[in-house]
Amino acid sequence: MKKSQRLRSAVLSIVMIPIACVVGIPYYYILINTFKTQQETAASPLGLPSGLNFENYRTAFETVPIAQSFANTVYVTLFSILLMLIVGSMAAFALVMRKSRFNKLFGFLLLIAFTVPFQTILIPIYLSIAKLGLVDSLNGLIVVYSGGSIFCYFLIQGYMRTVPHEIIEAARIDGAGTFAIFWRIMLPLIRPILVTVAVFQVMWVWNDFLTPQVFLTSSKNNTLVLEVYSAVGEFSVNWPLFLTISAIALIPMVIFFVFMQKHIISGLVSGAVKA
Repeated sequence: MKKSQRLRSAVLSIVMIPIACVVGIPYYYILINTFKTQQETAASPLGLPSGLNFENYRTAFETVPIAQSFANTVYVTLFSILLMLIVGSMAAFALVMRKSRFNKLFGFLLLIAFTVPFQTILIPIYLSIAKLGLVDSLNGLIVVYSGGSIFCYFLIQGYMRTVPHEIIEAARIDGAGTFAIFWRIMLPLIRPILVTVAVFQVMWVWNDFLTPQVFLTSSKNNTLVLEVYSAVGEFSVNWPLFLTISAIALIPMVIFFVFMQKHIISGLVSGAVKA
């Protein structure tokens, strides 16, 4: 390694290590306080616990339906992501492969819809879901999350434009139909961006609080994030229990992100290089 490269690497480490420590402070705060009592947390929030006390974890699993909430979250996340990827990729394929004035206009309308904040259309969406009888339903929550297909569409269509059009023409000459081209040729070619989009959307759906809070009313349908909120009392908060449930909700996503971060980088970099 050249001297300039070693110097650049050292400077980068000097800059990034403190930033990483600052970013890691909230995770440190959450984790260490799961092993404390209420009094210890109040006395020294950032101090180390006196010992490894797993009482908060035992209380969490005994008083909170963690397993049911975890199953609900997995169900909603899995089917929401599948629906978003299917709709987003099919929309991108239709608008990219067939260029017309209508498709350009429709793509412009999608761009406008993408810029509208979700909170501003929350009431109309709620009324629509209520008319369908899907309020307080996990399937209704999946329908609401399917609106994230617009985000998927924008990332996928940018990547899809880099696919050589000659491949599509060759498939058509060989007699492949539109669906066969999409399913057997296009989807395998855009797999990196599909994985990247899926990772982003999984983290969004899993960690989302507002949507389940609005559309779910019964405790049996609660997601993990809503169970975190259940530890907040009207006049007081059991902070160790609150942070323990928060840690339980965060751990799956931290593990998921650690294993999938290379796919995020490779998907985005591949699209940038192709472009």
